[in-house]
Amino acid sequence: MKKVLFILFLSVVSVANTFAQKPVFDYNTGGNYEIGAIRVAGNQFTDAGALVSICGLKVGDKIKFPGEEIPKAIRKLWKLRLFTNIQIDIDDKIGDVLKLVITVQELPRLARYSYSGVKKSKHDDLNDAVTGHLHKGGIVTENVKVNAKTAIRSYFIDKGFLDTKVEVREVSDTILQNAIKLVFDIDKGEKVKIEDIIFTGNDNVKTSKLRKTMENTSRKKRIFKTSKFIKKEYETDKEAIVAYYNVVGYRDAKVAKDSMFRLKDEEGVEGDMVIAISIDEGQRYYFRDIKWKGNSIYKDQQLTEVLGIVSGDVYNDQLLQTRLNFSQDGRDINSLYMDNGYLFFRVTPVEVAIDGDSIDLEIRIYEGGQADIANVTIQGNDRTHEHVIRRELRTKPGQKFSRSDIIRSQREIINLGYFNPESLGINTPVNQQTGTVDIEYTVEEKPSDQLELSAGWGGFNGVIGTLGVVFNNFSIRNIFNREAWNPLPMGDGQRLSLRAQTNGRFYQSYNASFTEPWLGGKKPNSFTVGGYYTNFSNGFIKESVNFSGLGIGGISVGLGTRLKWPDDFFVSSTTISFQNINLNNRTGFSLDDGTPVLNGSFNNISINQTFSRNSIDQPLFPTSGAKISLSMQFTPPYSAFSDKNYPELPIEERFRFLEYHKWNVRAEWYSTLFGKFVLKSSAKVGILGSYNDRIGLSPFERFELGGDGISNFAGIQGKDIVSARGYEVEDYAANNISDGTAAFNKFALEIRYPFSLNPSSTIYALIFAEGSNAYSSMRDYNPFDLKRSVGAGLRVFLPMFGTLGFDYGIGFDKNLSPGAKWSEYGNFNIILGFEPE
Repeated sequence: MKKVLFILFLSVVSVANTFAQKPVFDYNTGGNYEIGAIRVAGNQFTDAGALVSICGLKVGDKIKFPGEEIPKAIRKLWKLRLFTNIQIDIDDKIGDVLKLVITVQELPRLARYSYSGVKKSKHDDLNDAVTGHLHKGGIVTENVKVNAKTAIRSYFIDKGFLDTKVEVREVSDTILQNAIKLVFDIDKGEKVKIEDIIFTGNDNVKTSKLRKTMENTSRKKRIFKTSKFIKKEYETDKEAIVAYYNVVGYRDAKVAKDSMFRLKDEEGVEGDMVIAISIDEGQRYYFRDIKWKGNSIYKDQQLTEVLGIVSGDVYNDQLLQTRLNFSQDGRDINSLYMDNGYLFFRVTPVEVAIDGDSIDLEIRIYEGGQADIANVTIQGNDRTHEHVIRRELRTKPGQKFSRSDIIRSQREIINLGYFNPESLGINTPVNQQTGTVDIEYTVEEKPSDQLELSAGWGGFNGVIGTLGVVFNNFSIRNIFNREAWNPLPMGDGQRLSLRAQTNGRFYQSYNASFTEPWLGGKKPNSFTVGGYYTNFSNGFIKESVNFSGLGIGGISVGLGTRLKWPDDFFVSSTTISFQNINLNNRTGFSLDDGTPVLNGSFNNISINQTFSRNSIDQPLFPTSGAKISLSMQFTPPYSAFSDKNYPELPIEERFRFLEYHKWNVRAEWYSTLFGKFVLKSSAKVGILGSYNDRIGLSPFERFELGGDGISNFAGIQGKDIVSARGYEVEDYAANNISDGTAAFNKFALEIRYPFSLNPSSTIYALIFAEGSNAYSSMRDYNPFDLKRSVGAGLRVFLPMFGTLGFDYGIGFDKNLSPGAKWSEYGNFNIILGFEPE
């Protein structure tokens, strides 16, 4: 039995060796052979047919073996950079026919990658940095790893970490075959800051001024500036230095050389950086003779006055180009011609002589012909009707082309509030043959309506809630047209406001208003009608002796028109209103001598005349322009037509028909400081006066200063509520003010910075300094006696909810006891829906 098994074993081994043994090829006796077949082995991700095609060998080819064909095929496959090993062997040989096998070992594929040594919050940013270098499922080559490391290091270098080190580790993946995971080990080190920037050769410009010119590269000692070195931004700052020298007359100035070195500590470890810049200032130049050539429309004297540069002025090429082509204030030669229709106008300054430090200029003008406006088109208004936009335009077919009219039209479209100001496009294609120009306005609609909705159960109070809607682009003419409801009749630029609010048995308020901005459709005459009713109580039933209540109801009708003088930024508005005030044991109103006004029915019939000028560039986040208004409110002087002995009359009878005159001045100015920082300056003054000293000041229509002004949101209360950041109403009690004041003023400075100017969520922060005070009479008025405060705030504008935000102010002039905590000097003001007075 053992012999039989041994013989069988030898037979199996012999047969296996016979099948496993490849044909032995004698390379010394090579010859010409035909390729009978080609197969590929070892490939997992690479297509076998593609490899055979790329290598250049084909079935039926005659090759010499050994010869150049096989090495040449291998070289072609190496060029793919997909493999770590490539072999082409003889798989079998039958006569002069060879079967070949291409055996490859593929480079590993990337399964995933991760980072170590940095916080997880940085991982998303790093993923963005390596995008384009790393692809999951892609081949991992040395070049891929080097590029990814470089991208990661560059990311941290741009953050100021110049000593960042990045190493990469390969870890075999346990899930995918021939796949690896890359782990980037990051050591970003310490942030390298700029210790100092040293200038040499700047004999005529202060070092501090040159450092300030470098907006992106600054010393770590500079306040409100981050100190880090970024090569690209540093090169830009060097150009800014030269540009500043050009502005002050050194047109040949240049950065002669610059160098950077790192400071070292006692152990030789490199620390912060020092930048040394050597300046070659050159000579300072001045304007001498300035001559005009080619002008026939305007005389030399007119052009010289607009240019505003005279002989002897320091040579400033930037100012010259600004005054020739485009100035923010519209004082430039280009605007002079463009506003008169000369669309093809060109102006070129030429230096005709340089004599010592003096430069002579010849300003050559090509006036061309005047261009008429052929067509004015509007695109993108899928909700707002075209006539609403077109009536705001200053550019109309047939008129002469005017650049200032286009700029003004742009402003008017933005101030409608229906379109995204960032997306407003203006195109002016020119027809050279006809000498005309088309003007194309492209707009993007944005949400402009607002919704306020809240509800709850207050137990004893009852239902508590608010429902308010404001449709800022309403169309009342389509209210009965079902096809126009999408979801509401919109697009005619009308404003409809409806609001109801209740705090159960304590408070109810209802108001509605409607505004047509173009009454009649031909002129910008606005028409507004509104009505309201507000009721306050202490919760007791009306028949109870403990009941206390205040009811105010009224209606108003207003007409506004755009004026043409002094300019068409001015608007005149006239409003006639009737108001009835009912008091029932209600506190909060009093006479000048402190006598409370608790009961009675009082009528307030008044005319309000307002003159305003609004030139801001956009409503949500103005960066330039101003808003100024003067409001005068009068009642008839009833006492002038009566012989009643008013001091002897009961309070209810004396003030049955209120008589007063009221003045309000509001002014806001906006200007860009630098970058995105905007300065807002504002002043507000209010005065309430009486016709007859025997009657005294009205207990109603007074001013209440302090707090956040949010009480105004509750409805009409018979007073003007004015916010004062950092102070409450009680903080003005020392001014002998009881239940309102006859005069107030408020002055403020704000510096604003936007985080987002997206119309769907405009967000900006601000810091402010404010001074305000209230005065019991005009005899006590002193605009320099102010309660001062400083603070910071945040604003978020959401189209559906209006303006939301807060201010935190610290008042320096509070009447607090010695040793008061610092927190007692500050308070929060909340902004809900609108910016308070």
